[in-house]
Amino acid sequence: MDYAQGYRDGFAAGMAASMATPTAFPVAAIPAVDAKPARKRKVSAYSRAYGRAYKSLRKKATLKSGKLRKGVTHKKLVKQAHAVARAKRRAKK
Repeated sequence: MDYAQGYRDGFAAGMAASMATPTAFPVAAIPAVDAKPARKRKVSAYSRAYGRAYKSLRKKATLKSGKLRKGVTHKKLVKQAHAVARAKRRAKK
């Protein structure tokens, strides 16, 4: 008997033994946790203003194909949207 054959036999025996013994934590023994639905977060006024600003800027910067205009990146749009949202919120006060 060569090494490879002995290894295969030992591996097969170990697999058979592991399949025959029950697992340490049977699925039925784990108690069910009462899952309360997660509370929805209250969306802040700034977040809503930022979302509106981003959507309007994105719409202006998007071509018919769906690509952004030359020189416009997501990073730049985000920065501009934050500036617009901040300015509108300050103008309201």
